[in-house]
Order: sequence, then structure tokens, then C-alpha cells
Amino acid sequence: MEMCLEEAVKAYAAGEVPVGAVVVSPENEVIGRGHNLTIRRHSPLAHAELLALAEAAAAMENHRLIDCTLFVSKEPCLMCAGAIQEARIRRVVFGCFDARRGALGSACDANTLPSNHRIEVQGGLLAERCGDLLREFFRARRDTEAVVTGPTRNRLFA
Repeated sequence: MEMCLEEAVKAYAAGEVPVGAVVVSPENEVIGRGHNLTIRRHSPLAHAELLALAEAAAAMENHRLIDCTLFVSKEPCLMCAGAIQEARIRRVVFGCFDARRGALGSACDANTLPSNHRIEVQGGLLAERCGDLLREFFRARRDTEAVVTGPTRNRLFA
């Protein structure tokens, strides 16, 4: 989880939502890392989890990451939970829970969907530190142009 926090700090420094992810092989080797890059890449798909999964799949030369573990600083959203299932990740360990968008038990649970793959889930590892980083990030952005939504927001980052 410390490596996830290092990745999350990279996202924070780049003005991205500070979430970091690391994929570990069955042999306990780091095979994928990522942090949010949605703003820089102009892509809603550039979540930390998806970037780490893609790097791990390339390293394994396989789209299936059987028996691998994903560590992530915040509970994955539904999009990421779906990708985690598709990759056949065995276990997810995350830091802080996400009551609004978390899809591994908080807002919803991807494991309850009719799928042939279930994910072992452990949440709350270094939750306070992971949550503090996110709270600090959003606190710093309140009342700034960074919280503007809609078409105007995109022009602010051009």
C-alpha cells in the first residue's frame, strides 16, 4: 500500500485526483503501477487501476492476470471493478472506502453481479492516510476554477 500512496502522490503533484494502484504477481513481484491521469490524457479511462492492469497485462503477455493482487489507495469505481473482473484479478486490497462511487462494497458491490468471477476484497488498509491525501487534494480545490463542471471545465485545462 505504501507503493500505492507513492503513486497517488505523483497524481496529486500533477493535479490529478490522488489515487495510486499496484499489481503484484503470484510470485510477489510488482508487474504494474499506475496513478490517475484522466486530465493529462484527456480520458475518463485513465484511472490508476486501469493503467496498472494494462501495464501488468503487458508484462505478463496475457490479458488474464490469474492469481494476481491489485493494491489501490481508494476503493475502485464500477468501471474499474469491471476491468478487475475481466482481468481475473484474484484479490483487491484497497485503502479508503468510497461511499459515493465505490463498487466493491460501499456504493455497490460488483461481486453481487451475475459474473463467473468473484474477487477477494480487503478494504481499509492504511485507510486514514489514503483518505487524508484525497481530502487534502479536494480541500485545496474548493472555491477554485478546478471544481467548475460542464463544458467550462474542459476549457480551464486546455
